[in-house]
Amino acid sequence: MIAPGLFAGLVVYAFVTSITPGPNNMMLLASGVNFGLARSVPHILGISIGYGVMVALVGTGLMAVFDAFPVLHDILRWVGAAYLVYLAWRIAQSAPPEPGEARSGQRPMSFLAAAAFQWLNPKAWIMAVGAITTYLPPQATALAVVTLATVLAIVNTPCVFVWAASGVGLRRFLTKPSQVRVFNIAMAALLVLSLYPILMH
Repeated sequence: MIAPGLFAGLVVYAFVTSITPGPNNMMLLASGVNFGLARSVPHILGISIGYGVMVALVGTGLMAVFDAFPVLHDILRWVGAAYLVYLAWRIAQSAPPEPGEARSGQRPMSFLAAAAFQWLNPKAWIMAVGAITTYLPPQATALAVVTLATVLAIVNTPCVFVWAASGVGLRRFLTKPSQVRVFNIAMAALLVLSLYPILMH
């Protein structure tokens, strides 16, 4: 199990890493602006549950596979970088509707897509590996790994929710299609900038 003395530290770690900017939060901010809070809920849940599942799988032995075959992690990292660029392009190309018009053909990220994206998200990997190596004992039981993953997912949910809700708040100020377009381009640029840690390692 996770040592009681480490539990408070784990919660703080989960909060700080979840609330700070990263690819997930940039996309949720844009989703809140473009689609509203209700339509962004599957995206929010996909991030938190997908991240929890990822931590559980990595903590129960998948990390050993990457240690044995480092090239797999490199491939995953660069595929993730390419996918982030694609997502940035999609955000930048989002065409804001005229007032009162529906967004035809545009949808927020689905639950499954958001969950799968965690495997390609460099920040999610840093968060997962950091939590596993810091808060789990060397020979952690499956119960300890599941407990860690559950705590991370639970703390993550309200943190990423705040970003989507902030996007909804920004809609009051982004009243013109041109303003929404500039916002989307800015979010796309920030998403690409989040690749900096990948390119530097």
